[in-house]
Amino acid sequence: MYSRLFGAALPFCAELIFDNAHIIGTAPLIMGRLVMKFGGTSVANIERIKNVALHVKREVDAGHDVAVVVSAMSGKTNELVGWAAEASPLHDAREYDAIVASGEQVTSGLLAIALQALGIQARSWQGWQIPIQTSDAHASARITGIDGSEIIKRFKERKEVAVIAGFQGIHEATGRIATLGRGGSDTSAVAIAAAIHADRCDIYTDVDGVYTTDPRVVPKAKRLAKVAFEEMLEMASQGAKVLQVRSVELGMVHNVRIFVRSSFDKPEDINPHANQPPGTLICSEEEIMESQVVTGIAFSKDEAQISVRQIEDKPGVAAAIFGPLSEGNINVDMIVQNVSQDGTTDLTFTVPASDYERAKDIIVKSKAKIGYTRLDTATDVAKVSVIGIGMRSHAGVAAQAFAALAERNVNIRAITTSEIKFSLLIDAAYTELAVRTLHTLYGLDQA
Repeated sequence: MYSRLFGAALPFCAELIFDNAHIIGTAPLIMGRLVMKFGGTSVANIERIKNVALHVKREVDAGHDVAVVVSAMSGKTNELVGWAAEASPLHDAREYDAIVASGEQVTSGLLAIALQALGIQARSWQGWQIPIQTSDAHASARITGIDGSEIIKRFKERKEVAVIAGFQGIHEATGRIATLGRGGSDTSAVAIAAAIHADRCDIYTDVDGVYTTDPRVVPKAKRLAKVAFEEMLEMASQGAKVLQVRSVELGMVHNVRIFVRSSFDKPEDINPHANQPPGTLICSEEEIMESQVVTGIAFSKDEAQISVRQIEDKPGVAAAIFGPLSEGNINVDMIVQNVSQDGTTDLTFTVPASDYERAKDIIVKSKAKIGYTRLDTATDVAKVSVIGIGMRSHAGVAAQAFAALAERNVNIRAITTSEIKFSLLIDAAYTELAVRTLHTLYGLDQA
């Protein structure tokens, strides 16, 4: 047997181990299982927490088993981070995690109380109580396993709503709390949905879905009804802020259907039995009947460009540059190498703006080993990415962009491509113009 929400069928199991995507354990099927995740703006105060409780009650009354994952109240994590820095600029990462994880603990308890006041069986869970097992990379841990058996047992025996503190887990060997990095509650929610084989993971946020681009830049941007996992992964990694990248990766690996929707819609105005309420469903490509060539335009101004000039063109030079950056946990994105001339070459790459100073220092300290002549850098750059699974079967998509941007006098510093995406590095001052131009070029104004 299989369970269905929005017409999809999923098998069911109780426990999930994420290393190498192994699934362990099975359990009987229960119809209508949902994970509902609410971000910081959705639980910013007691009034909004009570509103969240009404959203949860609607789904419980519709007969669904519900697990809820919550973030800290808006602004609280920043406050906790500030306190840790004030106590000591250089502090133990393990204690940092113990501090910042407390925000979600407060929210989960408050929501459980609000649900109980509505007559709903509910209890709060911290990450270590489930347990959500993680690596020991404090402040940026990865989930290694979840045992959802107790939550499932309580669904069956008590119809009890599980209210789970997101963003956190436990490193089993040390028994220490570990957090998953900013946006980690999204990852917690999708991982829990995979572990209990929920029919769907609903991400409630302050927007009502995924748009073709940022509506603040392009007012004609349209909400997408469905987006393929691969497209959403590219959009999230290229600057779209709707979902954490890791959460989309987990959804794709474990086929967890993710539904992005607004928590500010009135709970009583939503029909839980509707074929699809307002929002965007992120699902497998097979569920999307017909794809546009381009699905969306993502952009990021949080970029810095580093160009290493006149390097001796010989084996091992790239490793001499990128090895130390990797050891410094600096993510490198766009990489462009020029054709060798006179035995030397130039290599250009981008890093997050927040890592720019560290990356530059690492390259400078490695100058003797790399053997470059000059280092050029820029922080006034932006990355604009065009994304769509339809590109696989259409030629000339990127060429159209180059011509359209040339007409607007937008200079392209660097280009990278993949099967369903190409990214352009441009001067930051032209970001909005480039996004609007490309949005119109690919017909997304009429999407």
